[in-house]
Amino acid sequence: MTGNPLRLLWGVYAWLLVVLLLLVVALPVLVLPRLSQRRGAAGLICRAYFLLCGLPVHRIGMERLPAGPCIVVANHASYLDGPLLFAVLPPRFAFVIKKEASRIPLAGTLMRRLGHHFVNRSNRHEGASDARRILRAVSQGESVAFFPEGTFGVQTGVARFHTGAFATAVRAGVPVAPVAIRGTRRALRAKTFVPRWSWIEVEALVPVTAAPGAAAAAVRDTVRERIAAALPEPLL
Repeated sequence: MTGNPLRLLWGVYAWLLVVLLLLVVALPVLVLPRLSQRRGAAGLICRAYFLLCGLPVHRIGMERLPAGPCIVVANHASYLDGPLLFAVLPPRFAFVIKKEASRIPLAGTLMRRLGHHFVNRSNRHEGASDARRILRAVSQGESVAFFPEGTFGVQTGVARFHTGAFATAVRAGVPVAPVAIRGTRRALRAKTFVPRWSWIEVEALVPVTAAPGAAAAAVRDTVRERIAAALPEPLL
């Protein structure tokens, strides 16, 4: 907890804003008929959140994102990363989210309406089925965003990447677009509840080719090293 009353007051405002905007976005996400419309509305609300919180978001190199199907992978340092990436990526991107999130009241329903993919990481058989479903979607032209670390902790650095995103890219023959997120760890670090002001940057790096037959582990390691160098943070 913080001893700064102004920061505490701002933190309460930031969390109340989460609840308010979640209710605001619920209506268009639930009623709009087209997926692109629902994602567009949700992206607008996410951008409004950072604007209303006074958290400046600076985008760098977004023109580097492939125009066709691809897989975006980003480092994960805060609960802010998901809404942030949804705010800056085009609405053609679905997100891969741990299955536990689907059980959150209202939020789980909205994420399903936004066409996101849930993955069960605790059940091997179900997780494999989820991976095949995502592969089919990517092979059919969908673009997908992953946080390959899977979670985040208090330690500064880039944790080990799970291979799933990269195996999907190799099998579907689509490029991997690395994205470096800076500033969210400072804004809302793990095991803290009161956010602090921070300048936030989202940088799209040069895509990495993941041709069929390539080694998924090699693609994974290349992408992880590039993101760590761009942050810059150590490999954990």
